[in-house]
Amino acid sequence: MPSDVQHRLALREYRQKYHPQLAISHRKNRYYHQTIYDLIAHQVLPGASVLEIGCGSGELLAALSPAVGVGLDIDSVAVETARCRYPQFTFHETAVEDMDSLNLPQFDYVICNGVLQEIYDLHTLLRTIRQVCHDRTRIIFCTCSRLWTPMLRTAEMLGRKFTTPDESWLPRDELENLLVQGGMQVVRQTPAVIAPLGVPLLSNFLNRWVAPLPGIRHLDLSLLTIARPLDHSPPARRPASVSVVIPVRNESGNIASLLQRIPMMADLQELIFVEGNSTDDTWDAVQQAVKNRSGPMKLTAIKQTGRGKGDAVRLGFSMATGEILLILDGDLSVPPEELPRFIDAVHQNKCEFANGSRLVYPMEDQAMQFLNMIANKSFGMLFTYLLGQRLRDTLCGTKVLRRSDYLRIAANREYFGDFDPFGDFDLLFGAARLNLKIMDIPVHYKQRTYGQTNISRFRHGLLLFKMCGVAAKKMTFI
Repeated sequence: MPSDVQHRLALREYRQKYHPQLAISHRKNRYYHQTIYDLIAHQVLPGASVLEIGCGSGELLAALSPAVGVGLDIDSVAVETARCRYPQFTFHETAVEDMDSLNLPQFDYVICNGVLQEIYDLHTLLRTIRQVCHDRTRIIFCTCSRLWTPMLRTAEMLGRKFTTPDESWLPRDELENLLVQGGMQVVRQTPAVIAPLGVPLLSNFLNRWVAPLPGIRHLDLSLLTIARPLDHSPPARRPASVSVVIPVRNESGNIASLLQRIPMMADLQELIFVEGNSTDDTWDAVQQAVKNRSGPMKLTAIKQTGRGKGDAVRLGFSMATGEILLILDGDLSVPPEELPRFIDAVHQNKCEFANGSRLVYPMEDQAMQFLNMIANKSFGMLFTYLLGQRLRDTLCGTKVLRRSDYLRIAANREYFGDFDPFGDFDLLFGAARLNLKIMDIPVHYKQRTYGQTNISRFRHGLLLFKMCGVAAKKMTFI
């Protein structure tokens, strides 16, 4: 008998033989399990379809309240219990390696909570999971840190936790390596839970406010890893359509140069100028450009009724028809010739949100003042911490994403609130909320040749820090 089959039979026998003891152990550690359920539920959007592998008696699936819920487990007793408790969901008694026979559909989320270490062959597991994923599926794994092995073994000796069979060792970097081999890409990894025992008031305080802190996080018991599937089939040469939204305010002298320098990046390409209450003749220049347009690009001009760049971007996006949306500031500080690398990153699925980074290449003199440089680097480090994805420059105006993802961000905007006048944080927060893969794209940053900046360094800086506080409560300290 093959070793993998022997392993599954032994695991099934163990689970069924000791089901009562495992259920008692689960109840004893209810606080820890509920904490993990809450953390995973925070990553799952309402109305989604969810597959849970290793569902046990169905408590986690019920906590997620999915529109469509399917659970798999090797323990027949646990599956029967789940079917009785939660008849609105579907449960199957099967090993994950055998789930091909179920002809399951594709799901928005696949959850593996505490089961990876029990699997005989993780490559087979990941290949099987890949078959029930569409291109926007998010796979959520919950694993435990080996640093806690002595404490867990002590808990077993004291009867606080039931003894488990030998398990695989999956440190953080090894899990990421396996996911790459399985055709997946890590979006972010979030350590959690420093206090697994339910001490009233104290445990909640430690897990919410202390466990996420830098320097403490590597001591946490659990690790949530959120990954996405990668499609390795080559994409089309270039996207079918792209919409470039250009907010302009007092940029009259840049309009002609913009039109000359923006390259064609798709078979169908449109430029949408959103003019925002200029005091010079920018609106006249934009209208003249639209009137005299020539060449393959479609030009549209609209006058902004609200205020702020964020409002202008949303207005432009509401009119956009392209499958990929691109924001370009009208001051030409980011060379338009560098835009194709943003489009390629999204179109080739290297990422789902391409974010410009001005902090890699040398800058022209006076392109960014010293205090602005310090603020940008500070916000980059802060966002890397808050969102769990590497970001060097959060305030570069050049950003690219798919229109379908922007519509999802807009639909969930109320989660953070509508308070970002610039639009950069609104998009980054929204992308992180959806667990989109964000990637920095280095750009050269040039000095303005016309007009002055519309940013108030101190007043707007204070507002940005306030917005970071909102993100901290919604994304990190939860």
